[in-house]
Amino acid sequence: MLKERTLKLNINFIPCELQEDEECYPNGIFRFNISRIVEDIESGRLQAEMDKIDVPHWFKNHCMGDVNEDHMPNVVLSKPVIQAEIKAGFYEIIDGRHRMEKALRENLQYIDSYKLKGEQLLDYFIDEKGYSAFIGYWNDWLKNGY
Repeated sequence: MLKERTLKLNINFIPCELQEDEECYPNGIFRFNISRIVEDIESGRLQAEMDKIDVPHWFKNHCMGDVNEDHMPNVVLSKPVIQAEIKAGFYEIIDGRHRMEKALRENLQYIDSYKLKGEQLLDYFIDEKGYSAFIGYWNDWLKNGY
């Protein structure tokens, strides 16, 4: 199974560059074009697994940091958050921090999410440096940490 998930560099990789008004998720050197991910999920070009996140349980295991309180009244809980597999078997919220916080404040047990496998993220890196680093990180994790 692990060998099946090993990633290979595409020498013809084309970054998913950010256009004006597009949203980016920065995770260190790994930066994803969130706007394009959402667009592709909504259009059906990107098939994401649907999942429910147990909100209180999630917060016991994750640190969220501060949220923009001015934005909280505009947060729509019916829109699923997006989880991404940053290392094999481990998912992080890459879109929906405010929704998670609002769900917690409103005592919701579950919130809907889209789950993306690590392999599905490759087309959404906004630069080659992050893309290459992710492949090395992913493969090292498969080899040593899984």
